[in-house]
Amino acid sequence: MYRVVSIFIAMMGAVAGTGVSVNAGDTDRAVQVLVTYHSVSGNTEKMAEAVAAGARTVSGAHVVIKRVEQVVAEDLFGSDAIVVGSPVYWSNMAGEVKTFFDNWQFKFGVFPDFKMKNKVGAAFATGGQVSSGKEVTMLSILAAMLGNYMIVVSGGGAFGASATTEGDSPGIDDQELTNARALGTRVAEIAKTIKAGLRD
Repeated sequence: MYRVVSIFIAMMGAVAGTGVSVNAGDTDRAVQVLVTYHSVSGNTEKMAEAVAAGARTVSGAHVVIKRVEQVVAEDLFGSDAIVVGSPVYWSNMAGEVKTFFDNWQFKFGVFPDFKMKNKVGAAFATGGQVSSGKEVTMLSILAAMLGNYMIVVSGGGAFGASATTEGDSPGIDDQELTNARALGTRVAEIAKTIKAGLRD
């Protein structure tokens, strides 16, 4: 019965354009994963889709994928895990992603109650060159999450998943997509473990 309901919800989400997908699993262990990003060229969006695909492989993972400007309070506070992706702009996160984090307080009011506390956080990034600032970008995303008392994890790389998109490595290659999927899978798995521990 749950599988039927899950499929129905997934279909309705696709029709409504909400970006919601549901993977059937044990309802008692269900987790909500928000994958959000900024993308102009489409490269970071492609990585976001791979992260979401990886999270969907975990039983009971409900995945919402949205651009940062589309995220509303219900998405943020209803999630057990948030994965944020950004292209590298001048060796740091895009301004749109920084505004997204600023909105956690100015628009959604996370402080002083630390409403993001104990949620799982992770990062991914795309940059034109090998040394373009992808690690700095991911670390700045993780720093914002740590400041909100979140539990940050890595996967697909030391600080998260990343991709080089210019020069000798145009676009996103298969290994980079594999790393992005690995990040999504690990985030969903850790979120389930933490949620089960908090429940117990």
